[in-house]
Amino acid sequence: MTKLLEQLRSFTTVVADTGELPAIQAFKPEDATTNPSLILKAVASPEYAPLLESVIAQAKPLSADIAVQVEEAADRLIVAIGCEVLKHVPGRISTEVDARLSFDTAATIEKARKLIGLYESVV
Repeated sequence: MTKLLEQLRSFTTVVADTGELPAIQAFKPEDATTNPSLILKAVASPEYAPLLESVIAQAKPLSADIAVQVEEAADRLIVAIGCEVLKHVPGRISTEVDARLSFDTAATIEKARKLIGLYESVV
């Protein structure tokens, strides 16, 4: 597998499409992307429990509405995991927005700006 991966690297940029840090550390991609379904799978791992607890604690005081708290926690979680991934890739991270926004350009842009703001607040 390693030999094939190195051959692939000679022709293209390797990008990881995962939120699982062990896979990123093992394959050493140049860039990475995250999406909500991959993040959901990753946070099922016990290693992400402290991060999950942290974003929930951050989201709770932002609204009394549980739906708003869940959305805030989800946004903060995907950014927090993106920041963790960035510690292991030399390039960039692509953070995907919820696919339900696909046909709503304004909502997609609004969500993207919010995620950018969250990344900027961490850095």
